[in-house]
Amino acid sequence: QVQLVESGGGLVQAGGSLRLSCAASGRTFSSSAMGWFRQAPGKEREFVAATNWDGRSTNYGASVKGRFTISRDNAKNTVYLLMNSLKPEDTAVYYCAAHSGSYYSIREANYVSWGQGTQVTVSS
Repeated sequence: QVQLVESGGGLVQAGGSLRLSCAASGRTFSSSAMGWFRQAPGKEREFVAATNWDGRSTNYGASVKGRFTISRDNAKNTVYLLMNSLKPEDTAVYYCAAHSGSYYSIREANYVSWGQGTQVTVSS
C-alpha cells in the first residue's frame, strides 16, 4: 500500500499558478499509475489528471486540459500537478491517489490509496 501526503495548496489570484506535490511512501509507488482529483464544496469529486507508472502517458479532465500538467519523479517518490491560468472555478480540495495498477484510468474506484487533500482557493 502507498501512503500519500499532498502539499502546495493555498490562496492565489485568478490567472496565477500553483504547483501541488504528492509525496509517496511505500514500495509500489514507482510501478503505480497516479492521479489527481478534486472536490469543490457541494459537488462530487472529479477527475483532474493522471499519469502512467513511467510518466510517459497522461490524461486530463476537460476543464483543466491545456492549463494543468501532471508529472512524476519516481526517484523522489513524488507526483506533481502544475496548475497555470487558475480560475475561481478551480477552487477545491485536491487529492492525489495511487492506482491499483500501472496504467491510469479516470475512475475513482480504480485508485486504492488517497492522500488527505490540500486546499486550493482561487480568488477573482
